[in-house]
Amino acid sequence: MLSSSHHAAQHADVVIVGAGVSGLAAAQHLIAAGVTVTVMEAAEDPGGRMATEQTDGFRLDRVGQLLNTSYTELDRTPGLAGLVLRPFAPGVLVHTDGRQLRAGAMTPARALASRSLDQARLSAHLGRLAALPVERLLARPERTAEAALGSRAPATTLRPLLAALLRDPELTTSSRVADLALRTFARGRLAVPEGGAAALPGLLAAGLPPGTVRTGVRVTSVATQRVTTEEHGDFSCRSLVLATGARAAAGLLPGLRMPDFHEVTVIHHATPAPLPWDGSLLLDGDPRWPVAHTAVMSAVDPTRAPAGRSLVSTTVFGPPPPVRTVASRLARLYETATRDWELLAVHHAPEAVPAMPPPYDLRRPVRVLAGLYVCGDHRDANTVQGALHSARRAATAVLRDFGIRLPATAEPVLPAVA
Repeated sequence: MLSSSHHAAQHADVVIVGAGVSGLAAAQHLIAAGVTVTVMEAAEDPGGRMATEQTDGFRLDRVGQLLNTSYTELDRTPGLAGLVLRPFAPGVLVHTDGRQLRAGAMTPARALASRSLDQARLSAHLGRLAALPVERLLARPERTAEAALGSRAPATTLRPLLAALLRDPELTTSSRVADLALRTFARGRLAVPEGGAAALPGLLAAGLPPGTVRTGVRVTSVATQRVTTEEHGDFSCRSLVLATGARAAAGLLPGLRMPDFHEVTVIHHATPAPLPWDGSLLLDGDPRWPVAHTAVMSAVDPTRAPAGRSLVSTTVFGPPPPVRTVASRLARLYETATRDWELLAVHHAPEAVPAMPPPYDLRRPVRVLAGLYVCGDHRDANTVQGALHSARRAATAVLRDFGIRLPATAEPVLPAVA
């Protein structure tokens, strides 16, 4: 399926640089429209940041992206029909002041009486956001999520929830992006791909014609009709789509703006025996501790751990903290001893996601000029939904410039929800 062999005929209608989610999705859209495509990837495997490592029967995600069952692009991207999402328990659990509150689960009015005022206010706030049209949200004044928090629902539950959704502990993200993220959260369930994050790009790659994706090919320069590689010669094309991460894209196209990034560390532990847990995502509401959120991932997706053991995956904002500090906090959060937990991996991603400070354009241009296009989560929202949406926008722009008319239903909508 994947090939890094040297072809004599090095031409395609479109060359896509980068075989992450966005590049693979753009290839799917273009090939579905009858265009020939070559995807070039410097790494030995496709998938980019949606990578999953296999260790002793455990499947460990490197960046730990949270998806949502309401992501519309999962249904609109060719090749993803076989994707199985494993949802977390409804809402989230927030550990605050020594107790755990379930927040954000849509609750019947009669059940609200038994909940705290904080929980009830958050549910009402999320319900209002879920019902609002996107255009209304985008018409609100734009500031940082932190500045907007003062006038919104209770901070004790909303702050850790927003930080988790945006991967931004300081809440420097645009308040409009934050509102869209909360609206998406309220309209669906947080989820992960069955089998690990790599299952999603794996499906996209597997659905492409053999030889489309060429791994181990390092691109050194790009132009509208030519791509130069380090060891594989030049490739000619009618159009080029740059689908790398933001830093690599700015390196190949110096005019592109380089965003700041949010740094994330994902820590995986194995338990010697199954850990009883209901599949909830547990947020730590105490900012003095490094844990942002944690879950017994094998309770959400049983394929991620061998029988008889549990996989606990924990996300920390920033660089890796002392392992013992995390273990002692997890003991408190899960109310169980963690001394016999086995540390499986610590994955540090200094550039886990591009930052989205205000003013933020959720539809950053994908068409640089005729024949040259850019897509990725740095062009839309910094989520899997945003990456897929920007890929569809870029593919639509390419096809329009080729004079290929698309059905109205294939045209991207405004904007990608966060």
